[in-house]
Amino acid sequence: MLKQRVITALVLLSILLPALFYQDPWPFCLIALVFVACASWEWASVNGFSDGVALFAGGVCALACAGLWRYQLHQADLKPLWMVSGLMWVLGGAWVLWRGVAAWTAYPKALRLGIGLVGLCTTWLAIAQAKVIGINFLLSVLAFVWVADIAAYFAGRTFGGHFISRKLAASISPGKSWEGALGGAASVVVMAFVWRQVDQNWALASPSLYSRVSLQGSIVLVGVSLFMAGMSVLGDLFESLVKRSAGVKDSSSLLPGHGGVLDRIDALLPTLPLAMLFYSSWKNG
Repeated sequence: MLKQRVITALVLLSILLPALFYQDPWPFCLIALVFVACASWEWASVNGFSDGVALFAGGVCALACAGLWRYQLHQADLKPLWMVSGLMWVLGGAWVLWRGVAAWTAYPKALRLGIGLVGLCTTWLAIAQAKVIGINFLLSVLAFVWVADIAAYFAGRTFGGHFISRKLAASISPGKSWEGALGGAASVVVMAFVWRQVDQNWALASPSLYSRVSLQGSIVLVGVSLFMAGMSVLGDLFESLVKRSAGVKDSSSLLPGHGGVLDRIDALLPTLPLAMLFYSSWKNG
Protein backbone atom coordinates (compact mmCIF):
# COMPACT_ATOMS: atom_id res chain seq x y z
CA MET A 1 0.00 0.00 0.00
CA LEU A 2 2.79 2.44 0.91
CA LYS A 3 4.63 1.65 -2.32
CA GLN A 4 1.46 2.30 -4.32
CA ARG A 5 0.88 5.60 -2.52
CA VAL A 6 4.42 6.77 -3.20
CA ILE A 7 4.35 5.78 -6.88
CA THR A 8 0.97 7.46 -7.43
CA ALA A 9 2.12 10.60 -5.63
CA LEU A 10 5.29 10.80 -7.74
CA VAL A 11 3.33 10.38 -10.98
CA LEU A 12 0.85 13.08 -9.95
CA LEU A 13 3.64 15.47 -8.96
CA SER A 14 5.41 14.90 -12.26
CA ILE A 15 2.22 16.03 -14.02
CA LEU A 16 1.05 18.79 -11.69
CA LEU A 17 4.28 20.61 -10.83
CA PRO A 18 5.38 21.54 -14.39
CA ALA A 19 1.84 22.81 -15.10
CA LEU A 20 1.72 24.68 -11.80
CA PHE A 21 4.95 26.56 -12.48
CA TYR A 22 4.21 27.16 -16.16
CA GLN A 23 3.49 30.86 -16.64
CA ASP A 24 0.37 30.46 -18.75
CA PRO A 25 -2.54 29.21 -16.58
CA TRP A 26 -4.25 26.97 -19.14
CA PRO A 27 -2.19 23.74 -18.68
CA PHE A 28 -2.83 23.61 -14.93
CA CYS A 29 -6.47 24.57 -15.40
CA LEU A 30 -6.89 21.82 -17.99
CA ILE A 31 -5.44 19.22 -15.62
CA ALA A 32 -7.69 20.55 -12.86
CA LEU A 33 -10.66 20.23 -15.22
CA VAL A 34 -9.86 16.54 -15.79
CA PHE A 35 -9.58 15.97 -12.04
CA VAL A 36 -12.86 17.76 -11.34
CA ALA A 37 -14.63 15.80 -14.08
CA CYS A 38 -13.37 12.55 -12.51
CA ALA A 39 -14.53 13.77 -9.10
CA SER A 40 -17.99 14.46 -10.60
CA TRP A 41 -18.14 10.89 -11.90
CA GLU A 42 -17.19 9.65 -8.43
CA TRP A 43 -19.77 11.90 -6.78
CA ALA A 44 -22.57 10.55 -8.96
CA SER A 45 -21.44 6.96 -8.34
CA VAL A 46 -21.32 7.20 -4.54
CA ASN A 47 -24.75 8.84 -4.60
CA GLY A 48 -26.28 5.79 -6.22
CA PHE A 49 -26.38 6.68 -9.92
CA SER A 50 -25.64 4.17 -12.66
CA ASP A 51 -22.31 4.09 -14.49
CA GLY A 52 -23.88 5.77 -17.52
CA VAL A 53 -25.34 8.64 -15.52
CA ALA A 54 -22.07 9.01 -13.60
CA LEU A 55 -20.11 9.31 -16.85
CA PHE A 56 -22.65 11.82 -18.13
CA ALA A 57 -22.25 13.85 -14.92
CA GLY A 58 -18.49 13.93 -15.42
CA GLY A 59 -18.97 15.12 -19.00
CA VAL A 60 -21.43 17.82 -17.95
CA CYS A 61 -18.98 19.11 -15.35
CA ALA A 62 -16.13 19.17 -17.87
CA LEU A 63 -18.25 21.06 -20.42
CA ALA A 64 -19.44 23.51 -17.77
CA CYS A 65 -15.87 24.28 -16.70
CA ALA A 66 -14.80 24.65 -20.34
CA GLY A 67 -17.65 27.09 -20.84
CA LEU A 68 -16.57 29.12 -17.82
CA TRP A 69 -13.09 29.31 -19.33
CA ARG A 70 -14.47 30.15 -22.80
CA TYR A 71 -16.34 33.16 -21.42
CA GLN A 72 -13.31 34.16 -19.30
CA LEU A 73 -15.13 34.06 -15.98
CA HIS A 74 -11.82 33.07 -14.40
CA GLN A 75 -10.75 36.67 -14.97
CA ALA A 76 -13.98 38.31 -13.75
CA ASP A 77 -14.80 39.84 -10.38
CA LEU A 78 -16.78 37.01 -8.78
CA LYS A 79 -17.03 38.21 -5.20
CA PRO A 80 -20.83 37.59 -5.04
CA LEU A 81 -20.29 33.99 -6.16
CA TRP A 82 -17.59 33.41 -3.54
CA MET A 83 -19.85 34.92 -0.87
CA VAL A 84 -22.74 32.63 -1.79
CA SER A 85 -20.45 29.61 -2.00
CA GLY A 86 -18.92 30.37 1.39
CA LEU A 87 -22.34 30.87 2.96
CA MET A 88 -23.62 27.60 1.51
CA TRP A 89 -20.63 25.71 2.87
CA VAL A 90 -20.86 27.25 6.33
CA LEU A 91 -24.63 26.87 6.75
CA GLY A 92 -25.41 23.99 4.39
CA GLY A 93 -22.35 21.96 5.33
CA ALA A 94 -23.01 22.37 9.03
CA TRP A 95 -26.68 21.43 8.50
CA VAL A 96 -25.80 18.23 6.62
CA LEU A 97 -23.28 17.17 9.27
CA TRP A 98 -25.74 17.94 12.06
CA ARG A 99 -28.48 15.86 10.39
CA GLY A 100 -26.10 12.91 10.13
CA VAL A 101 -25.40 10.04 7.77
CA ALA A 102 -28.91 8.57 7.66
CA ALA A 103 -30.49 11.86 6.58
CA TRP A 104 -28.27 12.27 3.51
CA THR A 105 -29.93 9.50 1.49
CA ALA A 106 -33.35 11.00 2.29
CA TYR A 107 -32.57 13.98 0.08
CA PRO A 108 -33.63 13.54 -3.59
CA LYS A 109 -30.88 12.02 -5.70
CA ALA A 110 -31.14 14.78 -8.28
CA LEU A 111 -30.62 17.39 -5.56
CA ARG A 112 -27.56 15.57 -4.23
CA LEU A 113 -26.12 15.30 -7.73
CA GLY A 114 -26.74 18.98 -8.40
CA ILE A 115 -25.10 20.03 -5.14
CA GLY A 116 -21.98 18.09 -6.02
CA LEU A 117 -21.70 19.32 -9.60
CA VAL A 118 -22.20 22.96 -8.64
CA GLY A 119 -19.69 22.65 -5.82
CA LEU A 120 -17.07 21.01 -8.05
CA CYS A 121 -17.50 23.51 -10.88
CA THR A 122 -17.21 26.37 -8.40
CA THR A 123 -14.04 24.85 -7.00
CA TRP A 124 -12.56 24.54 -10.50
CA LEU A 125 -13.35 28.19 -11.16
CA ALA A 126 -11.61 29.13 -7.91
CA ILE A 127 -8.56 27.11 -8.97
CA ALA A 128 -8.48 28.84 -12.36
CA GLN A 129 -8.79 32.30 -10.85
CA ALA A 130 -6.16 31.55 -8.21
CA LYS A 131 -3.74 30.42 -10.95
CA VAL A 132 -4.35 33.66 -12.84
CA ILE A 133 -3.50 35.65 -9.69
CA GLY A 134 -0.18 33.86 -9.45
CA ILE A 135 1.69 30.71 -8.54
CA ASN A 136 2.46 31.96 -5.03
CA PHE A 137 -1.22 32.57 -4.29
CA LEU A 138 -2.44 29.22 -5.60
CA LEU A 139 0.39 27.33 -3.93
CA SER A 140 -0.30 29.03 -0.59
CA VAL A 141 -3.92 27.82 -0.67
CA LEU A 142 -3.00 24.28 -1.70
CA ALA A 143 -0.25 24.13 0.94
CA PHE A 144 -2.75 25.27 3.54
CA VAL A 145 -4.82 22.12 3.05
CA TRP A 146 -1.78 19.85 2.73
CA VAL A 147 -0.19 21.11 5.93
CA ALA A 148 -3.47 21.01 7.85
CA ASP A 149 -4.09 17.42 6.73
CA ILE A 150 -0.57 16.17 7.50
CA ALA A 151 -0.39 17.93 10.87
CA ALA A 152 -3.85 16.67 11.83
CA TYR A 153 -2.80 13.11 10.99
CA PHE A 154 0.33 13.18 13.13
CA ALA A 155 -1.29 15.12 15.97
CA GLY A 156 -4.18 12.67 15.98
CA ARG A 157 -1.84 9.66 15.96
CA THR A 158 0.27 11.12 18.78
CA PHE A 159 -2.27 12.81 21.03
CA GLY A 160 -5.67 11.51 19.88
CA GLY A 161 -7.84 10.64 22.89
CA HIS A 162 -5.22 11.67 25.44
CA PHE A 163 -6.81 15.01 26.30
CA ILE A 164 -10.31 14.90 24.79
CA SER A 165 -11.97 11.50 24.97
CA ARG A 166 -14.87 12.43 22.72
CA LYS A 167 -14.27 11.92 18.99
CA LEU A 168 -14.61 14.81 16.57
CA ALA A 169 -17.42 13.15 14.60
CA ALA A 170 -17.70 9.54 15.70
CA SER A 171 -20.72 8.65 13.58
CA ILE A 172 -19.16 10.07 10.40
CA SER A 173 -15.40 9.49 10.67
CA PRO A 174 -14.46 7.57 13.85
CA GLY A 175 -10.73 7.98 13.25
CA LYS A 176 -10.75 11.77 13.56
CA SER A 177 -9.97 13.30 16.94
CA TRP A 178 -10.21 16.79 18.40
CA GLU A 179 -6.49 16.71 19.07
CA GLY A 180 -5.86 16.09 15.38
CA ALA A 181 -8.12 18.94 14.30
CA LEU A 182 -6.53 21.33 16.79
CA GLY A 183 -3.05 20.26 15.72
CA GLY A 184 -3.92 20.94 12.10
CA ALA A 185 -5.35 24.36 12.98
CA ALA A 186 -2.26 25.33 14.99
CA SER A 187 0.04 24.25 12.15
CA VAL A 188 -1.64 26.43 9.54
CA VAL A 189 -1.50 29.50 11.78
CA VAL A 190 2.25 28.99 12.11
CA MET A 191 2.58 28.42 8.36
CA ALA A 192 0.59 31.58 7.61
CA PHE A 193 3.01 33.77 9.56
CA VAL A 194 6.08 32.02 8.15
CA TRP A 195 4.79 32.34 4.58
CA ARG A 196 3.95 36.00 5.11
CA GLN A 197 7.51 36.62 6.31
CA VAL A 198 8.95 34.83 3.29
CA ASP A 199 6.79 36.99 1.02
CA GLN A 200 8.11 40.12 2.68
CA ASN A 201 11.74 39.01 2.51
CA TRP A 202 11.66 37.81 -1.08
CA ALA A 203 9.30 40.48 -2.48
CA LEU A 204 7.54 37.95 -4.71
CA ALA A 205 5.61 39.24 -7.71
CA SER A 206 2.27 37.71 -6.71
CA PRO A 207 0.89 37.82 -3.17
CA SER A 208 0.15 34.74 -1.14
CA LEU A 209 -3.20 34.31 0.57
CA TYR A 210 -1.52 35.11 3.89
CA SER A 211 0.10 38.35 2.72
CA ARG A 212 -3.23 39.52 1.34
CA VAL A 213 -5.15 38.72 4.51
CA SER A 214 -2.47 40.12 6.80
CA LEU A 215 -3.05 43.57 5.28
CA GLN A 216 -6.00 43.65 7.68
CA GLY A 217 -3.75 42.86 10.66
CA SER A 218 -2.22 39.85 12.36
CA ILE A 219 -5.36 39.14 14.40
CA VAL A 220 -7.36 38.86 11.19
CA LEU A 221 -4.70 36.53 9.76
CA VAL A 222 -5.03 34.24 12.78
CA GLY A 223 -8.83 34.33 12.60
CA VAL A 224 -8.96 33.58 8.87
CA SER A 225 -6.42 30.75 9.22
CA LEU A 226 -8.42 29.12 12.02
CA PHE A 227 -11.70 29.58 10.16
CA MET A 228 -10.33 28.02 6.97
CA ALA A 229 -8.81 25.17 8.99
CA GLY A 230 -12.26 24.47 10.36
CA MET A 231 -13.77 24.61 6.88
CA SER A 232 -11.17 22.17 5.53
CA VAL A 233 -12.24 19.73 8.25
CA LEU A 234 -15.88 20.33 7.29
CA GLY A 235 -15.11 19.48 3.66
CA ASP A 236 -13.37 16.29 4.73
CA LEU A 237 -16.24 15.27 7.00
CA PHE A 238 -18.83 16.11 4.36
CA GLU A 239 -17.27 13.68 1.91
CA SER A 240 -16.85 11.07 4.65
CA LEU A 241 -20.58 11.37 5.41
CA VAL A 242 -21.49 10.81 1.77
CA LYS A 243 -19.21 7.77 1.51
CA ARG A 244 -20.52 6.33 4.77
CA SER A 245 -24.10 6.72 3.54
CA ALA A 246 -23.10 4.75 0.44
CA GLY A 247 -21.21 2.13 2.47
CA VAL A 248 -17.88 2.67 0.69
CA LYS A 249 -14.41 3.42 2.02
CA ASP A 250 -13.09 5.39 -0.98
CA SER A 251 -14.83 7.48 -3.62
CA SER A 252 -13.18 5.26 -6.27
CA SER A 253 -9.91 3.48 -7.02
CA LEU A 254 -8.68 5.92 -9.66
CA LEU A 255 -5.58 6.82 -7.62
CA PRO A 256 -3.94 3.57 -6.42
CA GLY A 257 -3.06 3.78 -2.77
CA HIS A 258 -4.98 7.04 -2.36
CA GLY A 259 -8.54 6.11 -3.25
CA GLY A 260 -10.37 8.51 -5.53
CA VAL A 261 -9.98 12.11 -6.63
CA LEU A 262 -12.69 13.24 -4.21
CA ASP A 263 -10.71 11.70 -1.36
CA ARG A 264 -7.79 13.98 -2.25
CA ILE A 265 -9.67 17.24 -2.92
CA ASP A 266 -12.51 17.11 -0.37
CA ALA A 267 -10.92 19.71 1.92
CA LEU A 268 -10.29 22.02 -1.05
CA LEU A 269 -13.98 22.22 -1.97
CA PRO A 270 -14.81 24.82 0.69
CA THR A 271 -11.37 26.36 1.19
CA LEU A 272 -10.59 27.39 -2.40
CA PRO A 273 -13.77 29.47 -2.88
CA LEU A 274 -13.24 30.97 0.58
CA ALA A 275 -9.67 31.91 -0.31
CA MET A 276 -11.03 33.71 -3.37
CA LEU A 277 -13.60 35.47 -1.19
CA PHE A 278 -10.92 36.82 1.13
CA TYR A 279 -8.73 37.84 -1.79
CA SER A 280 -11.55 39.63 -3.63
CA SER A 281 -12.67 41.35 -0.42
CA TRP A 282 -9.22 42.77 0.32
CA LYS A 283 -7.52 42.86 -3.10
CA ASN A 284 -7.16 46.64 -2.94
CA GLY A 285 -5.40 46.51 0.43
